[in-house]
Amino acid sequence: MGFHLSKEERTTRLLRVIKTLFFLITMFISLLLLSAPIFLVIADALLPSVLLSAFLSPSSFSLQTLSSHLTNYDFRYSLIDIPLISIVRSAVILCVYSICDGPRLSRGPYLAIATTCSVLSLAFVTLKASYVFTSGSSSNGGGVYFRAMEMALFLCSHVLAIGHVVVAYRTSCRERRKLLVHKIDIEAVSLCKNGFPRYQKILQQ
Repeated sequence: MGFHLSKEERTTRLLRVIKTLFFLITMFISLLLLSAPIFLVIADALLPSVLLSAFLSPSSFSLQTLSSHLTNYDFRYSLIDIPLISIVRSAVILCVYSICDGPRLSRGPYLAIATTCSVLSLAFVTLKASYVFTSGSSSNGGGVYFRAMEMALFLCSHVLAIGHVVVAYRTSCRERRKLLVHKIDIEAVSLCKNGFPRYQKILQQ
Protein backbone atom coordinates (compact mmCIF):
# COMPACT_ATOMS: atom_id res chain seq x y z
CA MET A 1 0.00 0.00 0.00
CA GLY A 2 2.84 2.35 0.87
CA PHE A 3 4.53 1.51 -2.41
CA HIS A 4 1.26 2.34 -4.21
CA LEU A 5 1.09 5.73 -2.46
CA SER A 6 4.69 6.57 -3.34
CA LYS A 7 3.95 5.74 -6.96
CA GLU A 8 0.99 8.11 -6.92
CA GLU A 9 3.17 10.82 -5.40
CA ARG A 10 5.76 10.32 -8.13
CA THR A 11 3.06 10.56 -10.77
CA THR A 12 1.71 13.74 -9.19
CA ARG A 13 5.15 15.31 -9.04
CA LEU A 14 5.87 14.33 -12.62
CA LEU A 15 2.61 15.92 -13.74
CA ARG A 16 3.50 19.09 -11.82
CA VAL A 17 6.91 19.21 -13.49
CA ILE A 18 5.36 18.72 -16.92
CA LYS A 19 2.77 21.45 -16.28
CA THR A 20 5.49 23.82 -15.04
CA LEU A 21 7.68 23.14 -18.07
CA PHE A 22 4.71 23.63 -20.39
CA PHE A 23 3.89 26.93 -18.70
CA LEU A 24 7.49 28.15 -18.92
CA ILE A 25 7.79 27.13 -22.58
CA THR A 26 4.49 28.87 -23.38
CA MET A 27 5.61 32.06 -21.63
CA PHE A 28 8.96 31.94 -23.44
CA ILE A 29 7.26 31.52 -26.83
CA SER A 30 4.90 34.39 -26.03
CA LEU A 31 7.87 36.57 -25.11
CA LEU A 32 9.59 35.67 -28.37
CA LEU A 33 6.47 36.51 -30.38
CA LEU A 34 5.98 39.84 -28.61
CA SER A 35 9.67 40.74 -28.94
CA ALA A 36 10.09 39.31 -32.45
CA PRO A 37 10.79 42.72 -34.10
CA ILE A 38 13.58 43.46 -31.61
CA PHE A 39 15.16 40.00 -31.88
CA LEU A 40 14.98 40.12 -35.67
CA VAL A 41 16.63 43.54 -35.79
CA ILE A 42 19.47 42.28 -33.58
CA ALA A 43 19.89 39.18 -35.74
CA ASP A 44 19.83 41.27 -38.91
CA ALA A 45 22.56 43.54 -37.59
CA LEU A 46 24.83 40.75 -36.32
CA LEU A 47 24.47 37.62 -38.47
CA PRO A 48 25.70 39.02 -41.84
CA SER A 49 28.64 40.69 -40.11
CA VAL A 50 29.58 37.45 -38.36
CA LEU A 51 29.35 35.53 -41.63
CA LEU A 52 31.49 38.12 -43.41
CA SER A 53 34.13 38.03 -40.67
CA ALA A 54 34.24 34.24 -40.98
CA PHE A 55 34.44 34.59 -44.75
CA LEU A 56 37.36 37.03 -44.53
CA SER A 57 39.20 34.95 -41.86
CA PRO A 58 38.62 36.32 -38.31
CA SER A 59 42.37 36.49 -37.59
CA SER A 60 42.91 39.06 -40.34
CA PHE A 61 39.63 40.95 -39.85
CA SER A 62 40.25 44.41 -38.38
CA LEU A 63 39.42 48.06 -38.95
CA GLN A 64 42.33 48.35 -41.32
CA THR A 65 41.13 45.48 -43.51
CA LEU A 66 37.59 46.87 -43.31
CA SER A 67 38.75 50.27 -44.55
CA SER A 68 40.75 48.61 -47.32
CA HIS A 69 37.66 46.70 -48.45
CA LEU A 70 35.67 49.93 -48.48
CA THR A 71 38.41 51.71 -50.41
CA ASN A 72 38.71 48.94 -52.99
CA TYR A 73 34.98 48.40 -53.24
CA ASP A 74 33.69 46.79 -56.42
CA PHE A 75 30.01 45.98 -56.81
CA ARG A 76 30.75 42.83 -58.80
CA TYR A 77 33.10 41.21 -56.27
CA SER A 78 33.01 42.98 -52.88
CA LEU A 79 30.76 41.61 -50.14
CA ILE A 80 31.26 44.35 -47.56
CA ASP A 81 28.04 46.09 -48.63
CA ILE A 82 25.76 43.20 -47.61
CA PRO A 83 26.35 43.57 -43.81
CA LEU A 84 26.19 47.36 -44.18
CA ILE A 85 22.80 47.10 -45.89
CA SER A 86 21.58 44.80 -43.11
CA ILE A 87 22.75 47.24 -40.43
CA VAL A 88 21.10 50.23 -42.14
CA ARG A 89 17.90 48.24 -42.75
CA SER A 90 17.68 47.07 -39.14
CA ALA A 91 18.45 50.58 -37.81
CA VAL A 92 15.70 52.20 -39.88
CA ILE A 93 13.13 49.54 -38.97
CA LEU A 94 14.07 49.74 -35.28
CA CYS A 95 13.70 53.54 -35.25
CA VAL A 96 10.26 53.35 -36.87
CA TYR A 97 9.15 50.55 -34.55
CA SER A 98 10.29 52.45 -31.44
CA ILE A 99 8.40 55.66 -32.31
CA CYS A 100 5.16 53.94 -33.39
CA ASP A 101 2.32 53.27 -30.97
CA GLY A 102 -0.59 50.86 -31.30
CA PRO A 103 -2.56 52.56 -34.13
CA ARG A 104 0.58 53.28 -36.14
CA LEU A 105 1.77 49.71 -35.72
CA SER A 106 -1.59 48.43 -36.93
CA ARG A 107 -1.85 50.30 -40.21
CA GLY A 108 0.79 53.02 -40.19
CA PRO A 109 4.39 53.50 -41.25
CA TYR A 110 5.92 50.45 -39.53
CA LEU A 111 4.60 47.87 -42.00
CA ALA A 112 5.12 50.16 -44.98
CA ILE A 113 8.71 51.10 -44.12
CA ALA A 114 9.67 47.54 -43.14
CA THR A 115 8.28 46.26 -46.45
CA THR A 116 9.96 49.04 -48.45
CA CYS A 117 13.37 48.53 -46.83
CA SER A 118 13.12 44.76 -47.26
CA VAL A 119 12.08 44.94 -50.91
CA LEU A 120 14.80 47.45 -51.79
CA SER A 121 17.48 45.43 -50.02
CA LEU A 122 16.21 42.22 -51.65
CA ALA A 123 16.44 43.84 -55.08
CA PHE A 124 19.98 45.08 -54.39
CA VAL A 125 21.21 41.75 -53.00
CA THR A 126 19.57 39.77 -55.80
CA LEU A 127 21.18 41.99 -58.43
CA LYS A 128 24.53 41.68 -56.69
CA ALA A 129 24.18 37.89 -56.47
CA SER A 130 23.66 37.71 -60.21
CA TYR A 131 27.04 39.44 -60.71
CA VAL A 132 28.90 37.50 -58.01
CA PHE A 133 27.76 34.01 -58.94
CA THR A 134 28.07 34.49 -62.68
CA SER A 135 31.71 35.56 -62.31
CA GLY A 136 34.32 32.88 -62.72
CA SER A 137 36.04 33.37 -59.35
CA SER A 138 35.14 34.72 -55.95
CA SER A 139 36.78 37.65 -54.22
CA ASN A 140 38.97 35.37 -52.14
CA GLY A 141 40.43 33.35 -54.98
CA GLY A 142 37.66 30.83 -55.56
CA GLY A 143 37.18 27.50 -53.94
CA VAL A 144 34.23 25.50 -52.68
CA TYR A 145 34.48 26.91 -49.14
CA PHE A 146 34.43 30.55 -50.23
CA ARG A 147 31.61 29.92 -52.67
CA ALA A 148 29.60 28.23 -49.91
CA MET A 149 30.24 31.19 -47.58
CA GLU A 150 29.10 33.59 -50.28
CA MET A 151 25.89 31.60 -50.75
CA ALA A 152 25.32 31.55 -46.96
CA LEU A 153 25.79 35.33 -46.79
CA PHE A 154 23.35 36.03 -49.61
CA LEU A 155 20.82 33.51 -48.29
CA CYS A 156 21.02 34.99 -44.79
CA SER A 157 20.35 38.48 -46.15
CA HIS A 158 17.35 37.24 -48.17
CA VAL A 159 15.86 35.31 -45.25
CA LEU A 160 16.24 38.24 -42.84
CA ALA A 161 14.67 40.66 -45.32
CA ILE A 162 11.65 38.37 -45.79
CA GLY A 163 11.53 37.87 -42.02
CA HIS A 164 11.15 41.63 -41.49
CA VAL A 165 8.08 41.67 -43.75
CA VAL A 166 6.52 38.65 -42.05
CA VAL A 167 7.15 39.99 -38.53
CA ALA A 168 5.86 43.45 -39.45
CA TYR A 169 2.69 41.95 -40.94
CA ARG A 170 2.05 39.75 -37.89
CA THR A 171 2.68 42.70 -35.57
CA SER A 172 0.25 44.81 -37.58
CA CYS A 173 -2.42 42.09 -37.40
CA ARG A 174 -1.92 41.70 -33.65
CA GLU A 175 -2.29 45.43 -33.04
CA ARG A 176 -5.41 45.53 -35.21
CA ARG A 177 -6.97 42.79 -33.10
CA LYS A 178 -6.13 44.74 -29.95
CA LEU A 179 -7.69 47.90 -31.36
CA LEU A 180 -10.77 45.95 -32.48
CA VAL A 181 -11.25 44.46 -29.01
CA HIS A 182 -10.74 47.90 -27.46
CA LYS A 183 -13.29 49.40 -29.86
CA ILE A 184 -15.83 46.68 -29.04
CA ASP A 185 -15.34 47.32 -25.32
CA ILE A 186 -15.90 51.06 -25.76
CA GLU A 187 -19.01 50.47 -27.87
CA ALA A 188 -20.37 48.01 -25.31
CA VAL A 189 -19.88 50.52 -22.50
CA SER A 190 -21.55 53.30 -24.52
CA LEU A 191 -24.49 51.03 -25.36
CA CYS A 192 -24.93 50.14 -21.71
CA LYS A 193 -24.88 53.80 -20.75
CA ASN A 194 -27.41 54.72 -23.42
CA GLY A 195 -29.63 51.72 -22.66
CA PHE A 196 -30.03 52.43 -18.96
CA PRO A 197 -30.61 56.19 -18.56
CA ARG A 198 -32.71 55.73 -15.41
CA TYR A 199 -29.93 53.74 -13.81
CA GLN A 200 -27.53 56.61 -14.53
CA LYS A 201 -29.94 59.09 -12.91
CA ILE A 202 -30.19 56.91 -9.81
CA LEU A 203 -26.40 56.71 -9.63
CA GLN A 204 -26.11 60.47 -10.00
CA GLN A 205 -28.63 61.00 -7.18
